[in-house]
Amino acid sequence: MTALVCIIALALAFDFINGFHDAANSIATVVSTRVLSPRWAVVWAAFFNFVAFLVFSTHVAGNIAKGVDPHVVTLMLVASGLVGAIVWDLLTWWWGLPTSSSHALLGGLAGAAIAKAGVHSLDAPFFKKTGLFIIVSPVVGAVLGFLIMSLVKAAFGRYPQRMVDKSFRKMQLLSAALYSLGHGGNDAQKTMGIIAAALVAAHKLTVPAGAKGPSIPLWVVLVCHAAMGLGTLSGGWRIVKTMGMKIAKLQPVGGFSAESAGAATLALATFGGIPVSTTHTITGAIVGVGTTTRFSAVRWGVAGRIVWAWVLTVPGAAAISATTWYALHLAGLD
Repeated sequence: MTALVCIIALALAFDFINGFHDAANSIATVVSTRVLSPRWAVVWAAFFNFVAFLVFSTHVAGNIAKGVDPHVVTLMLVASGLVGAIVWDLLTWWWGLPTSSSHALLGGLAGAAIAKAGVHSLDAPFFKKTGLFIIVSPVVGAVLGFLIMSLVKAAFGRYPQRMVDKSFRKMQLLSAALYSLGHGGNDAQKTMGIIAAALVAAHKLTVPAGAKGPSIPLWVVLVCHAAMGLGTLSGGWRIVKTMGMKIAKLQPVGGFSAESAGAATLALATFGGIPVSTTHTITGAIVGVGTTTRFSAVRWGVAGRIVWAWVLTVPGAAAISATTWYALHLAGLD
């Protein structure tokens, strides 16, 4: 029982880190456009991160929980996966790189499972679909960002820029709220899935006959959303600077377009039960918005560094978690 409590605490620590690591996804645009101060931006985002459980079902969490063969899952395997994700998140936060906490978690879980039982222990269709959306989500975000920004320009282009910015400063509050709902709805569910897997491994939760994964208890839903909300409140300013100021210079109208595109992409993915990266989504949306001005408006050097960080996230977290599992195994703890 003590081991299970420690694993749940470790999972909530990851959720908290996810909140401040990925807080930039929710607040970077409203901070960079000066619609909200950093302090009020994180409060705004944290509130909508938390209340997302009222909007979205736990479909994503159920899929995460079944990503690894339940006969292979042990508490130490879950712990190893979490260590891989946490270490990777902290490294990339320190470097100021907006990588995906979601894919760090999946990579960590996969690395530990492969170290223990081989590739066959993974739910191949689930991981293939998730891998596909590493590419799809930023592309969809970019396309929607470009289209929304183009439509807004066509509708409001004849009005003075100052008048347009004043109007969209208010509308950006709405788009930031919607994006934070999507962030909380998709990302908090990944930790729910990990806790559910730990509960199944400890025989505290059962998978109903014929079901692919366990149902998520309400207390797990609430504590995961609370941990993410608290993490978001702590900020994540290194990544905010990269997301909001270094990829492309945004005005309120651009911030609104990027957040709206990101929110739409996340909502579609969450309702479909697909664990996508909020980081990839909003980065793609910002790039799409930036290209409506001119192609050179996007700082492609910064974007390139971010893409490399994305590519390395899954193998990096997997390598850390596999090493952790081997160390625990040699110590006789698994």
